[in-house]
Order: sequence, then C-alpha cells, then structure tokens
Amino acid sequence: MLKKILIGIGVVVLIIGLWAAYQVVQAVRTIPSPEHFADYQPTQSTKIYDRTGEVLLYEIHGNQNRTVVGADQISDYAKKATIAIEDKNFYTHPAFDIKAIIRALVADVVNRNFDQGGSTITQQLVKNVFLTPEKLVQRKIKELILAYWIEQHYTKDQILLLYLNQIPYGSNSYGIESASETFFGVHAKDLTIAQSAYLASLIQAPSYYSPWGHHTDELAARKDYVLEQMKNLGFIDEQEYQSSKSEHVTFLPQNIGSIRAPHFVMMVKQYLENKYGAEEVENGGLKIITTLDWNLQQAADEAVKKNVERNKELYNGSNGALVAQDPKTGQILAMVGSADYFNNDIDGQFNVATQGLRQPGSTFKPFAYVTAFEKGYTPNSIVFDTPTEFSPNNPSCPVTVDFSQQNSQCFHPHNFDNSFRGPVPLKQGLAQSINVPSVKVLYLAGLSDTLKTAHDMGITTLNDPSRYGLSLVLGGGEVKLVDLVNAYAVFARDGVKHTQSFILKAEKSNGSILEEYKDSPKQVLEPQYARTITSILSDVQLRSGLFHSSLKLTTFDGYDVALKTGTTNDYRDAWTVGYTPFLTVGVWAGNNDYTPMKQQGGSILAAVPMWHDFMASVINTFPPESFQSPTPLFSSSPMVNGQYVIQEPNNTSPQVHSILYYINKDKPNDTSTDYSPQNEPQFYNWEVPVIAWATAHIPNFITEYNKSVPTGSSTVLPGQ
Repeated sequence: MLKKILIGIGVVVLIIGLWAAYQVVQAVRTIPSPEHFADYQPTQSTKIYDRTGEVLLYEIHGNQNRTVVGADQISDYAKKATIAIEDKNFYTHPAFDIKAIIRALVADVVNRNFDQGGSTITQQLVKNVFLTPEKLVQRKIKELILAYWIEQHYTKDQILLLYLNQIPYGSNSYGIESASETFFGVHAKDLTIAQSAYLASLIQAPSYYSPWGHHTDELAARKDYVLEQMKNLGFIDEQEYQSSKSEHVTFLPQNIGSIRAPHFVMMVKQYLENKYGAEEVENGGLKIITTLDWNLQQAADEAVKKNVERNKELYNGSNGALVAQDPKTGQILAMVGSADYFNNDIDGQFNVATQGLRQPGSTFKPFAYVTAFEKGYTPNSIVFDTPTEFSPNNPSCPVTVDFSQQNSQCFHPHNFDNSFRGPVPLKQGLAQSINVPSVKVLYLAGLSDTLKTAHDMGITTLNDPSRYGLSLVLGGGEVKLVDLVNAYAVFARDGVKHTQSFILKAEKSNGSILEEYKDSPKQVLEPQYARTITSILSDVQLRSGLFHSSLKLTTFDGYDVALKTGTTNDYRDAWTVGYTPFLTVGVWAGNNDYTPMKQQGGSILAAVPMWHDFMASVINTFPPESFQSPTPLFSSSPMVNGQYVIQEPNNTSPQVHSILYYINKDKPNDTSTDYSPQNEPQFYNWEVPVIAWATAHIPNFITEYNKSVPTGSSTVLPGQ
C-alpha cells in the first residue's frame, strides 16, 4: 500500500513538474527582449462618441503627454516617495520579493481571488511595458523572468528612472515630468516632499485618486500614509514629516484638452474605469457609443450659458445645469453639469446634475399627489388653504397661527404669494404649487408611502425617513437633478420606468462587445394615476394663475407639454422639470456654494427661461405626440369629489369641515361608526381655521362647533 502511495505521489509530482516546465518553456519562447524596454510606447486610446458614432466627444490617452527626463531632473523626494509606497525593499531584493509573492499568494488562496500582486517596481515596469494585466500563470512567469533579466541589464537607479518616465499618473500624463507639470505646474526636479507624496499616491489608481475626481479625501489620506512610510524608512526626518503633512498643496485646474460635453464624458469615463479598470480604459483601445445627442447637447450648452449670464446679472445666480432624457428608453440625450466646466470660480468641474444634492422645492410635490391619488383621492378633492399649524398638541404652537412666531418646533408655512385661498381642489393645489394644500396632501398620502413612490420612480436619495417631516413636500430633502428627470420620465410614459442609461455600446479594439444597451421597462405606477398627474401639469389654464406673464414660456404650439417648477424658501435652488411624451427635461439654477440668489430669482424667473430656451430650440425636431387622457377618479365621499359645503343627515344647517372630518385615513376599508375624527393628531389644527374661514366667507353660516364633533356621521374614503 505504501509503495502505491509513493508511486502516486511521484506521478503527481512528475505531472506538476512537467506542467511547470511546459509553462516555463512556453513563456520563454514568447518572451520579448528586454533590450527594447525603454523604447515602448502605448498606442491605443479609448474613444467616446455620441449616439451616431460619428461625433468624437473625447479620446482617452489618444496623445500621451510624456516628457522623458534624466535622473538629475527628478527630485530625490519623488524617487523616495515612490519607493516608500510601491516597493520599500527595491534596492535590496533581486528583481522580485519572494516574501511579498508568498504573502500575496496566501491572500489569494484565502480570499479565493487573484487580486493581490506582490509586485516590485521592476515587475510593475515589465508588466506596464511588455505584458497584459491578466493574472495568468505564463504571464507571471514571463514577468519574473523579464524582471530578472532587466535587473541584469540595468542598475537599480536606471530601472527606477525607466519606471518614473513610463508609468501613468492620470489625466493623460505619462511619466513624472508630465505629471508634475500637469498637476502642479513645476518641473519634476522642483517637487516638494508633499507634492512628491501626492504623485506617488496616484500611481496605484490614477483615476480613483485623481485630485479632480470624487475621492480627494482618500487621496489626502494616502498622501499622509506615503509621508509616514518615508519617515519610517528614514527618507525624511520628523520635522520634514510634520511640515510636509501640514503643507497646503494646490492643484492646477484640470486641463483635459479637446473635449465635448465634458460633464457627460467624465461621467462615462468614471463609469468605464470603475467597471473595467483604468488600465483597460487607458490602453485597451475601447470604442464607446454613448446615448448623447450632439445636436441636443449643443442646444443645452447654449441655453445654460445664456441664461446663467442673465441670472448672474439679475439674480446673483452664477451656475446652472440641465439634463434631457428620452422617457421612452431612459437614455440621457444631453447633460450640462455647470455653466462652464473650465471655470474654477463657479467650481465648474463639479457636475451638479449627478453629484449635486440640492433641495427640490415644489418639484417634489407630484410624488405626494400621485400617492394620494393611489389612495383614493381625486383631482377635485378639497383641502382648505388656510393658515395652518402642522405641529399638533404643542402648547408652543397655537392652533390659531401667529406668523410672527419663529419657534423652530412649529411648522406653519406661507404660500409663495402670502395669500390663502380657502377651499382648493387638489388639481389647483398642484398646478399652482400652493404650499399649504400640498402639505395637507402629503399628510393624507403618508410620508413613508410618498417616499416609496419617489424611490420606485427613480429618486435614489432621501433614504433616511427620520430626517424628514411634512416640509418634505416643499423640498425639505436633497435630490439629484438626474434622478428628478428620471422620475418625471415615469409620468411621461404613463407610469413605466426605464432604467436610466448613457451607453449604447462598448466595444474592445478587436470588435468584441463589452456591453450594449438593453431596455428593461417596469410599471411602477398604475397608468391612470400617472396620467392624472400629467393631465394636471399639462393644463395651461390651471397653471396660468401661477405663471401670469411667463405663461407663454411654458407652451409650444401643437405640442402637449407638462411642467412643474420649484424654488427653495431661501432662493438657493430654482428648478423647472417638464416633459412631453418623447422628451423629459430638467434644469437647475443657483450657486454651487449654496449662496442664495436674490428674492426674485425663483423658478419662474431664473429656471423657466433656461428650460424654455432649450425646449424651443429642439422641440420642432420631434413630431408632435399627445398625452393620453386619464380615467376619471371618483369617490363616494362628497368632499373627496369636490363638495365642501355638505348637508349631513343629523344637522339642520349645511356643514363645512376639513377633509379629516370625513376621512379615516388610518383604517383601510373601515366603515365602522365608532371613528372619532378628533382622534386624528392634525384634526383640530386643520378644523379650527376651516371653521373660521367658513364663518367669515359663508353668509349666515351657523355652527355649533365646540370641539365636540359628532362621530360616525360621514362617509369613509374607500381604500384607506
């Protein structure tokens, strides 16, 4: 038995040995000559196109920005910083670090992946110049052999020099001289310790750690780690470490050369690098066909630029953003993230459309209204627009509102025009963006259910319900413009949501497909409720009371257009989101630093003209389409159907009450007779001002109102 076991082990060892020998022979047969090491130049770039595949938006590393310099033209700090973070044993190991390779191999086995590298600077140089990044056995053998050969042909100083002249630092900068000039405007020989540490930090993941990207905090932390490693290795002393750690380093503005639709392109670039890796994007020769319509993009650029110049002069609003989307497919057709990508004064490289978290103002209201319609309310349901305190059972917040009171515990919002209209149907409250009725609608719809509706439709923020109250319907949370457009596109398509997309096709240099657009529609709203919102937002007569002289900016002859505006109370954000059956467009106006605009700089004056200018320049390129009319919504409750003066069986005179008197919203399908409306937390807060309004406006109105309300005498709204 023992003999058989030994023979078996011998056979296994022999097979492994033969396999290893074969791999080595194959690797040696195809290994390139290290003599040409310093001559290697990457040639393939990734190209990003518009949806036609003909308009080149941006070429990634199409022209490598490299300046080869000698060892005496590179700061010693830069050399030491690179060694400290990339290969601290560079001057002592023979081409490769056995301990590091074993450590990486163990980690790979434990984690069941091959993410650990254990590569020395020499190995990285070989891999960057001659080899592919795949974790294959033959490639690793080639890497080790070439690294050994390289160390036989070159000194350590020469290898380090080759490495520093070859490696990418991001933003088309290859080699340390180019990187020094690109990021700091200095030569490599003049780099400070802190600047050297920053450049060394970029090597591992140039796109991720880019000082113009989304991870600047991580970059700063990695820089500090490099400095700590330099100190631990004796490359700098304690004083140099402390002064360099606190040194304020300024990066130059990003200069990315020829580029169209820069915010859109940078969004696509980051997506590709996150999914396929910076190496593949930078050197893989990819061809990317995006969803962007270049004609619409030019119109968007012009509309934002023109109107921001106007807003800056009139309202102190220095920035704007725009997103246009095809609601039938979810494809983004145009994106402007700021008025000027290259203007640092307005933080122009920040993409407000995708990165900005801004309060949406009244553009959030449709989510509450559509949720209320789902619960059985109708466009004719009556809520009273009266001065109302929405913080119940609080002695500091009296039911009879005192608007001079500024107690933060209380919530009694004004309307935008500081007037109150009495009984208001929901369709008027939404179309004319009246605040008090809209807050009541959110209460009736329910905060959690409204948030669910918003999330189902495409809002990706507002994920902490504990932060929000009834003020959410006035824009008391933060959303992204790109999400808001995506959600409104659901209204445009009768409740169908299409996954938002910006790439039609991504191809490798050999023509193989990495990914391709595929629609995945989902019905997230019942059609009649989405159509009901659209019928309200597209009713020109209904919204005329809000827009007055600006009404003409919201209409286009021969086209059905729905529209909603929003302004935050402090005029920091002004919005307009509008749609047709074939195009959804949202714009934002304001300042990146949250500085308020002037009081006149609300949505109608600061955002609507921007939205109109874009729509006016592109809408005629589409054939007209009509919105489908909704199925009428009805209820057995008179007030829900639009009647607010109601003759009840047990009363001799007509009655006027708040809608809470007639509706038990907390008990679905409950028609029991033991419901007491005064048990509603908001009941008296709504009821008292309604009775006051009726007393003042209805001749001979008689009420025996004494806060003891008859129970069970009214219709309960079905479906609650």
